[in-house]
Parts: sequence; C-alpha cells; structure tokens
Amino acid sequence: MTDRPTAIPASTQVLIIGGGPGGYVAGIRASQLGLDVTVVDPEPLGGTCLNVGCIPSKALIHAADEFAAATARAVDAGGSPQLGISVTGVGLDLAATMTWKDDIVSRLNAGVAGLLTRAGATIVPGRARLSDGKTAEIVTVDGRTATMAADHVVIATGSVPIELPHIPFGPTEFGAVISSTEALALQEVPRRLVVVGGGYIGLELGQAYAKLGSRVTVVEAEERVLSIYDKRLTMPLTRSLKALGVELLTGSKAAGLAPDGLVIDTGVGGQEDRAASDSRRRTLVADQVLVTVGRRARTDGWGLANIGLRMNGRFVAIDARGHTSMKDVWAIGDVTGEPMLAHRAMKQGEVVAEAIAGLPTAFDQRAIPAIVFTDPEIVSVGLGPDQAAAELAALGTAVVEGRFNVAANGRSMTLRPDQGGSPVDAGFVRVLARADNHLVVGIQAVGRGVAELAAAFGLAIEMGARLEDIADTVHAHPTVGEGLAEASAAALGRAVHG
Repeated sequence: MTDRPTAIPASTQVLIIGGGPGGYVAGIRASQLGLDVTVVDPEPLGGTCLNVGCIPSKALIHAADEFAAATARAVDAGGSPQLGISVTGVGLDLAATMTWKDDIVSRLNAGVAGLLTRAGATIVPGRARLSDGKTAEIVTVDGRTATMAADHVVIATGSVPIELPHIPFGPTEFGAVISSTEALALQEVPRRLVVVGGGYIGLELGQAYAKLGSRVTVVEAEERVLSIYDKRLTMPLTRSLKALGVELLTGSKAAGLAPDGLVIDTGVGGQEDRAASDSRRRTLVADQVLVTVGRRARTDGWGLANIGLRMNGRFVAIDARGHTSMKDVWAIGDVTGEPMLAHRAMKQGEVVAEAIAGLPTAFDQRAIPAIVFTDPEIVSVGLGPDQAAAELAALGTAVVEGRFNVAANGRSMTLRPDQGGSPVDAGFVRVLARADNHLVVGIQAVGRGVAELAAAFGLAIEMGARLEDIADTVHAHPTVGEGLAEASAAALGRAVHG
C-alpha cells in the first residue's frame, strides 16, 4: 500500500462495514466470486481478534509460559532440576515483549490488507454510517467525506469490552481500571492485579500475568470460574491456578473503588439489609484492576437508528444466511451475538458472501470449537454432558461417555514433566455419544497442548462420526491426539490404555 489517499468509490456492489475476521473474510470471498467490494474500517485490519484480542493475548501467554519455565529452571539450578536443565540470570523486559507482540500484529495486519487487495477489494480507512439500507456516509481517517451507494451492505462491526458503571475504565488513585485492550499493552508487570470476571479472557490474562510475577486475584460472581463448562472439565485448571498462587474469590462481585484498590462484596445473592452487606465487604489492594465481564455488540456509530433493523436482544437478528430484517442488508460476527469467536465470524463471512452471490449456502453452528488458552488448555466442541443428557433424553435415548486421562499419554508426559498430583490434574479427553447409535454429539478436553485437537473434534462432529469411526482410525503415536481414539474406545467398552 502507498501513502496516497485511497479513492472513495461512489458506489460498490458490496459495502462491508468493519475489517475484522468476519469482514475481511467476507470481502475476500465476495471478491473471489466476482463482486465489487469495498471494506471500510478506521482501525488496522483484523479487528479485535488480531489487534487487541486473540493474537496478542496468545503472544503474551507464550512469553509468560517461557518466562515461568525459565524461572523454574533457575530456581532448580542449585539442586537437581527435573529436566536436567538449569539456567541463571533470568530476567524480563515486558516492554520488549510487547514490542515483539506488536510486530506480530503488524505483520498480520499487512497480510490481511494484502489478501484483500490481491482479491480485488477496495480498502477505505475510515468510518461508514448508513443513511438507509443502500447509502452510507464515509468519513476517512484523514478527514475526507463522501457518500457511497451500495447494492448490499454487510455489517461486521464487532464488539467492545463491557464497562461496569461503578468501576469505569480509566486512571485511579491506585493505578488504573483497564480492559483486555490495555492489559495487552502494559509496559511493566503490575505487582498486584485484580481481575474482575472469571471467564476465559480474565483467566487467560490473569494466569499469564501471574506467571510473569504479578500477585493475581480473580473476582467472580458465580460459584466457580468458567461456569459455562462442567466442573469436571474446569477442575484441572482451578487446581493449576491455585498452585500458581492465583486467589479465586468466587461468589463475589465488584462493589466499587477505594483509594488503594477494589471494594468487593463477598456475599453475592439474596436481599439482606445494608449493615449485613457492609460486613461482607473487603478491599483488594491493587495496582491495576482488569475488568473482563464480557463484551457487547458494537451497535453505535454506524447508523442502526437510521435503518431500524430487527434486534435479537442486544444483537442484530439474522437468519441462517446472515440476512437481517432489511432487504440486501446482512450482518456477521459479534454484532449478531454469541458465541463471540473469530472463527464463527469468519465462517459467517464466507456464508454471507456466497449468499449475496446467489449460491445455496447456510451457517450451521453445531460444530464451533471453543478454546480456553490457559495452562492447562480447555477445548469443547458440540454438546457438554448436561446438555447432551437433556437433549438425548428428549429423543428417547441416553448418553454414553468415554474418557481418557492424559496422564497415561506418553506425549503428554513429555510436555508436562512436572504434572504430579492425581491423573485428573494432567487433564483428560472426553467423548459423548448417543447410546442407541453411537453418533458423537460432543467432545471436550483439558490438558497441555489440547487446543490443537479442536480441528479433529470439530471434524468428527461435522462429518457425523460414530464412536467406531474414531476408535478404528489409526492415530499417530506418540501424540496427544491419541487420547481421542482412546476415549472413543473407552465409550465402546474396549479401551486398551485407559
């Protein structure tokens, strides 16, 4: 790309508002199908995921893992280190780590721009505000304005972090209240970090900073962290967090700010008098308070009020093809609701592009992997055990479950030589299937390296695999993926290594 200002087309066949995972994929696919495409976004291409979410957080997590491993070896240097490796002089320059992270993001930004350009799409750095379903007012980042007509509009505006009114983002007397965006740009490791919200974002970042040296406390209103998953699946992570020194305050909520930190109420629920409520309050001293209570759809700034789309609660309502309530207006990604995942948005982008081009297509949500990139990692595809039991009971059958503890997996042992504890601490792979015909309906895993199994899990459910299909497929040895075959065999009552 050159420094010359991008020409703003007077018209386009497909106007895509937002260049995140959904928007840029929709742009590339629509261009491949011969459509004239314009993508408008004021931010670097790639959206939240690439710029301030998925990619930079994984870079920070990797750096934290490397630092923690090196620190552990340095501590062992005076004795007999478990791996036979010892190091001295371990240090951390977080600013340099962030520079490395930013370089990765910049290269991927350029890569996305290159893909769109090569496909033939026009990229306009700026904001688009719809006047109606066919017209948008464009304001570029360098201040130019124009009106653009479009045959089709794709809304891909994404989401933003939810801000709690009583603890707003910004500087405080003790430090700052920050979102995940600021947490991925810190130049120094906070001595005391309080994380509000025990979902995957809070735990990923909280654990990373704990490994980098922060004293971390997680405040969660539910009775346990990651409550969207069953307790058995999250137990290894809970034990890992506690072993790392992370304090988990469940059944608690943020009540406000104090001069030295965050005030919390440890007695969530129930209608009790104010005196009782005050007696349950305590202050968590902090240098930074990281709020990760979720994200909300970005429904402001692009002209929603001017076109009056039907909403599904706080989200833009769509059908299976991504079509909204207005003719030739489409929506994809976080602005359309949960799960707010980049890979969901990407697939929706492909579907919408194909639908606009007149191809027969639809979006099927049965096999969307969800991954928690903590240590250990958690991955889930399809139905969990409780949901599977309920849905299959309604169909007149039951759930058959197979589970394989990765403590018995050779490759897992080499990845986690310090696992110790009970077999469940190392994690497991679990397969859920119909008892009547062995059709696989859900697969979950927890353990080191299991995130890379998401593709196999998703493929099994998407292709309608049965337990026999997986168990009879030769899995390479030694790999963590062997656990999938072992769990399937266990469900059939013929486990060899379980």
